[in-house]
Amino acid sequence: MNRYLLTLTMAVLFGSLISVAQTSTTEVLFETTEGNIRIALYDETPLHRDNFLKLTRMHVYDSLLFHRVIKNFMIQSGDTNSKNAKPGQRLGTGDFDYTLEPEFRLPQIIHRRGCVAMAREPDAVNPDMRSSACQFYIVWGKRFSSEEIEKAQERLDTMTHGRVKLTPEMIKVYKSVGGTPHLDGQYTVFGEVTEGLDVVERIQKAETDEFDRPFEDIRILRATVTKDVPQATAPKVVRKGRK
Repeated sequence: MNRYLLTLTMAVLFGSLISVAQTSTTEVLFETTEGNIRIALYDETPLHRDNFLKLTRMHVYDSLLFHRVIKNFMIQSGDTNSKNAKPGQRLGTGDFDYTLEPEFRLPQIIHRRGCVAMAREPDAVNPDMRSSACQFYIVWGKRFSSEEIEKAQERLDTMTHGRVKLTPEMIKVYKSVGGTPHLDGQYTVFGEVTEGLDVVERIQKAETDEFDRPFEDIRILRATVTKDVPQATAPKVVRKGRK
């Protein structure tokens, strides 16, 4: 099978696996030191969509690092302290003074490979599972066997007290496309990579230190809103330390 036919076949397979109707009227382009990554933002998660657009227009993401990279898991950026970080500096705490209400959209929107989600603080200090203002990650994950799916469900049962159940459609995606099912219903997924998944794959393979920071800086050179809604609404936020 030639490369064109293989690409076409994978595109058809990928499309057939996603039976849900995620829609996007907005798009952001990241120009990185490893290549371009284009992200479509879901209309089903308007608070996160509009917040991400706002930060992009403010050039918040320009020059930030992918400061946390874990092979076969995800790549994370958005730490505001990473722009001028020194080599070896531990990162992960840079953020703004507000959080976003979660927008879980299960079983339609899940942590499949290539999806974009917002990071957040742990349950112990963030029981409402509110999202970070600016730190986000792109899912890589892995493809799961039937046995691994069972273990993932057991892990979800423990982490969510039985609240999140993997449906047959979700399982089909995780077996064929891949992702990180144990994060479903706990972190808000609000977009997906539409171009540059090969760049994400390359970044997640980077050699890292004990804190998961790549030894060689991988940077977002510039972030641009390339497709916008006429009027994005202001996201509902909560200042840290307040309800």
